[in-house]
Amino acid sequence: MDWLTAGHSVQLICEATPWLEEPPADDRKAAHRRRRSFAAVSGSMPARVVVILAANFAGSCPNLMTDMRCGIYERRPLVCRVYPAEINPFIKLDAARKSCPTEAWSVEHPLLLRDGHVADARVRANIRQSRDTDRRNVAIKRRLCMALNLNSAALADEGFVVHSPDRGVLLTELARAAEDGDTETADADWCFISNRAETVASLAVHGALASLAGTSGKPPFEYLGFHPPSH
Repeated sequence: MDWLTAGHSVQLICEATPWLEEPPADDRKAAHRRRRSFAAVSGSMPARVVVILAANFAGSCPNLMTDMRCGIYERRPLVCRVYPAEINPFIKLDAARKSCPTEAWSVEHPLLLRDGHVADARVRANIRQSRDTDRRNVAIKRRLCMALNLNSAALADEGFVVHSPDRGVLLTELARAAEDGDTETADADWCFISNRAETVASLAVHGALASLAGTSGKPPFEYLGFHPPSH
């Protein structure tokens, strides 16, 4: 909300997973996905949808001052407090994929990881808070998608569907979604988007709505695929 109120843009990044049956209780990865997703349907296929609200800007962060210090350091968001550690427990930290300068990884700095685990207690607490917030906001994201008529998502682990709603509309609907805790609305029928023909065919065979990215004119979203397209 603060980012939108300050005049910046926010995108909604959506991915979905077929959820034909509840996974075993000891499936930690599935449990993590379930906590941060809402139940949905795609055609006749049950699914779970993960929605991420991501700040959108070009170039350097608008809060970065000319001396390279953070202008909102004391009230910086959780994602900045956690960085460069990973919030997702199933993603390993890869320094090569981070934007930190080389000197940030020198031995003079406090230890970030020990045996693959975050060493700093404050960072661990921020990671827990981020995950808890993600879980608590699931219902808000569901109501927000319905209010904005967003029902397209990429197949999880294949890519992302990125929606870029008008900033003013998003700010209004986000505030409304956060307030309407007891409002019941009909679920949308979600459509899987993929840039791989075999994925679309497989989903369709199992009863899901699925569409090949880039084949229906200019869609109201952007598709970011993790793999080369196949048609």
